[in-house]
Amino acid sequence: MGIRFFTAGESHGKALTGILDGVPSGLFISADDIDKDLRRRQGGYGRGGRMKIETDHAEILSGVRRGKTIGSPITILIENKDWANWQNIMNPELNPKSEIRNPKSIITRPRPGHADLAGAIKYDTHDIRNILERSSARETAMRVALGAVAKKFLSDFNVMIGSYVIEIGKIQVSSFKFQVSSSEKELLEIFKKAEKSLVRCPDRNASQKMVKLIDRAIKEGNSLGGIFEVFVTGLPVGLGSHTQWDRRLDGRLAQALMSIQAIKGVEIGMGFEMGRRFGSEVMDEIFYSQEPGARSQKSGGFFRKTNNAGGIEGGMTNGMPVILRAVMKPIPTLRKSLGSVDINTKKPFKAAYERSDVCAVPAAGVVGEAMAALVIADAFLEKFGGDSMAEVNRNYNSYLKYISKF
Repeated sequence: MGIRFFTAGESHGKALTGILDGVPSGLFISADDIDKDLRRRQGGYGRGGRMKIETDHAEILSGVRRGKTIGSPITILIENKDWANWQNIMNPELNPKSEIRNPKSIITRPRPGHADLAGAIKYDTHDIRNILERSSARETAMRVALGAVAKKFLSDFNVMIGSYVIEIGKIQVSSFKFQVSSSEKELLEIFKKAEKSLVRCPDRNASQKMVKLIDRAIKEGNSLGGIFEVFVTGLPVGLGSHTQWDRRLDGRLAQALMSIQAIKGVEIGMGFEMGRRFGSEVMDEIFYSQEPGARSQKSGGFFRKTNNAGGIEGGMTNGMPVILRAVMKPIPTLRKSLGSVDINTKKPFKAAYERSDVCAVPAAGVVGEAMAALVIADAFLEKFGGDSMAEVNRNYNSYLKYISKF
């Protein structure tokens, strides 16, 4: 068995909580390791006022003792500082008087593009706040926290995960032409450049244009979406499987990215562009070398010169970097409200506005890293399972020796 996780909590509730089960004992982890990614998620030009209120901090409640995991479920808590302003509205205890006094307690106007209307009908409620509080992307703070633990686990095996923005609105990085990088060094350099950008874009010229476009959207009361890439380097051949649909790693990764709020499409490697080209243009030819310097410990003597498949073939890693790409729709909560219908009166209204971001693509990339890390860590433990880090290391190193002689 690999790892599994659950999150709980509402956007304006007291806290977010998460449980990560299956992490082996002996992994060094601290709240600081987690907080680094929480800060990255809160950054990015175009974020809303909520980020000025919250300073997310992970509190580890269980599963870790004296800085190391002990094999039991890891529980993490992130307090919502904004809870102080929402106690009467979101209090779990029944308090009818506060609800009567506060008009924000009950929302009956569904916002286009949100879970509001479908959720209200599904869960039989005429108070949309019961839906929007949980469907909010605030929940992704906990995904990032749990993903940070998964990333720390993978880093012990020299597996690195990062992301960067390649498009916001119609502004695209100049070098992006569906040429998927095959070099781990190149990907890490791109990542370093992106981390210095306000919009987490490695192209300085494109970054400046993206900032200006976001400024325009702010003035117009509008929002923007875009595309980000997630990469994973250092993976050996053979994670995932071709034998059943739900064991295919590409399918699991696609589901993980699609589960992020506002994500509407996922590509792996060259993705949709493959459908526009001849087969001879997109397949990654296989080469073999017996030279000691050319042999890879994680793929033997086999290697590729291209990576159009994005590191996955037949539902399994092939030794090349895994490249994932996801498109995020514009944030549907707009100051420039769209038309809607009150679920009680059935009369037309302008959709209710909840404080929101103008552009969250840079943050979505960080969430994408977390989800990829959780899936990859799960697949890694399926392949090299063990109850302690020492045992996983023995299994992993044995497999690498096998590969090197294949």
